[in-house]
Amino acid sequence: MSTEFFIARRYLLAKRKGLFAMITTFIGVAGVALGVAALIVTLAIMDGFQSDIKKKIMDAQAHITVYGRMQPRDEEKVRAVLGRDTRIAAESPFVLGQGILTFENRSTGVVVKGFDPAAEFKVNNLKKSLTRGSWDALEKPDKDAPPAVVLGEELAKNLGLWVGDDAVLVSPQGASTAMGLLPKMRKFRVAGLVRTGYYEFDNTMAYCSIKAAEDFFSMGEGANGFGLRLNDIDDAGPAAAALRKALGFSYTVKTYADMNQTLFAALKLEKFVMSLVLALIILVATFNIASNLLMMSVEKLRDIGILRAMGAGPGFIRRVFFWEGNLIAVTGITLGVLLGVGISVFISVYPVVELPADIYYVTKVPVELKAVNIFWTVLVSYALCMLSAVYPALRASKVSPVDAIRYG
Repeated sequence: MSTEFFIARRYLLAKRKGLFAMITTFIGVAGVALGVAALIVTLAIMDGFQSDIKKKIMDAQAHITVYGRMQPRDEEKVRAVLGRDTRIAAESPFVLGQGILTFENRSTGVVVKGFDPAAEFKVNNLKKSLTRGSWDALEKPDKDAPPAVVLGEELAKNLGLWVGDDAVLVSPQGASTAMGLLPKMRKFRVAGLVRTGYYEFDNTMAYCSIKAAEDFFSMGEGANGFGLRLNDIDDAGPAAAALRKALGFSYTVKTYADMNQTLFAALKLEKFVMSLVLALIILVATFNIASNLLMMSVEKLRDIGILRAMGAGPGFIRRVFFWEGNLIAVTGITLGVLLGVGISVFISVYPVVELPADIYYVTKVPVELKAVNIFWTVLVSYALCMLSAVYPALRASKVSPVDAIRYG
């Protein structure tokens, strides 16, 4: 144990003159602890919501999507390019288009996606999102029945549809007849309902077989897109860039982040702003630490003068005060980390905050503790606390030994 550390610890633990000095020390430690705990809990909750939203998107979307009108020969060319990239684990061709779904006297715009279920379920987790009905009608269509369609649960709820009901899908492109250009309409039978937990999909998507989509949109054979699943989702950016270069300008390549850019940007901005606001709590606590050290320099003025008279230099006095600030900071940060982690674990285990399941599709607040967030919280908090000790340490080190002994 160094002499500076020994003196700093004795100063903090010894009985202080007056209750106010003790209260300021307690406030300094408590302020740092509460600020660190609040920041850790907030980051854990926001990361939990972000991961939950990302999971819901991944349940309904591919990691990378390739768009472009493809004839059978073009499709083979694209498959060859995809097959050369070892980062791609699975691929699924699809037909994507827009239409108007009508049932009785209700109508709404929908995004129609036709795919082969066997290939599509290797790309996303849509199969597990089914809440009613079955995918069998898409895999093995009944020739004597209308084509099957699986709807998002919110979409079906808005139209009043249920499994087994027949709805009419209208194409905005229209069809040429002897009477002119008329809207193309076809009856579909609801075979199932899906709930991904992501409202944008559940309220707009209608899924059918790729054959039914090709016939409805009069595309003949061939897809207009590929969904890709990667071995590692973190490779989405580099893999998409490589595919853009290999496929050329005829095709559009987008990652899941590109297709949800606004959402992820909003979450990132919200997380930054909340972190900045909560960091102010720690900043306020550092002023308490500075004031506490300044009062201690006044209270221990005579002791400082004696130490200087015994040969202690300005650097020795500075180190004593730095150690005092360090002890307050470490104590507050340690308590804050323990409190923040404890609250986060408690919230994740027990449903302290009830969420409406029909809005969020979760009943409790999602929490995800990340070591990197705790590390940066501790690092920034410690840096702020130590900065608060700079001025008191410099001020104490400049005290004249004669004046300190005379007026201390």
